[in-house]
Amino acid sequence: MVGSRRVKAQTFAERRERSFSRSWSDPTPMKADTSHDSRDSSDLQSSHCTLDEACEDLDWDTEKGLEAVACDTDGFLPPKVMLISSKVPKAEYIPTVIRRDDPSIIPILYDHEHATFEDILEEIEKKLNVYHKGAKIWKMLIFCQGGPGHLYLLKNKVATFAKVEKEEDMIHFWKRLSRLMSKVNPEPNVIHIMGCYILGNPNGEKLFQNLRTLMTPYRVTFESPLELSAQGKQMIETYFDFRLYRLWKSRQHSKLLDFDDVL
Repeated sequence: MVGSRRVKAQTFAERRERSFSRSWSDPTPMKADTSHDSRDSSDLQSSHCTLDEACEDLDWDTEKGLEAVACDTDGFLPPKVMLISSKVPKAEYIPTVIRRDDPSIIPILYDHEHATFEDILEEIEKKLNVYHKGAKIWKMLIFCQGGPGHLYLLKNKVATFAKVEKEEDMIHFWKRLSRLMSKVNPEPNVIHIMGCYILGNPNGEKLFQNLRTLMTPYRVTFESPLELSAQGKQMIETYFDFRLYRLWKSRQHSKLLDFDDVL
């Protein structure tokens, strides 16, 4: 399970080094140098932005070309990544009820308590390369706890429309995740949310809108339909054997330990 072996304790040496750095840091503020002409600074900044945009366009085209070449093989199936939080009751059984006729589904179970965003991103990259080197995500399922307007991704890390605008590690996660999404998919890449109903209030749509903005220029759409709806059934059947999923769902909160025997 991703993140389950992470060691959280700091060593004495690390603590001493940080303490030493704080003890000898100079609290005297540096006086800003305002001697330069502000117009020169503005021109330089504008030129720098233009250069950055040109580099980004070049990187995009290069990466798109590399992905297209990597995926131009007979029998290639665009990958579907399943990200499963251990916080979901009986999460360990979810990989056993996925569609057995679809080898493109990549289940990743992560430790809600100890995993970091970086752990998750590294595992996704690793699994994608094992599946097909150079392939990117076309469809993704995030199966975690949450509720109307929020996603409970990690311990003490709840994604809301406000937090994804200001918390640096969360911003970094979604931006990095966007770079793992396909550039050659003719349709917008899809991220499905299961385990909670995000759209139970208007803040859910605000959250999705902010995430879409964060992941620009990648075309990504977010969907979180009710499981009992027609769209929900279609979402479930994208990743799961529907009969086995319903069986798992019916025993998700049961204390009976015979699920292995049923499977």
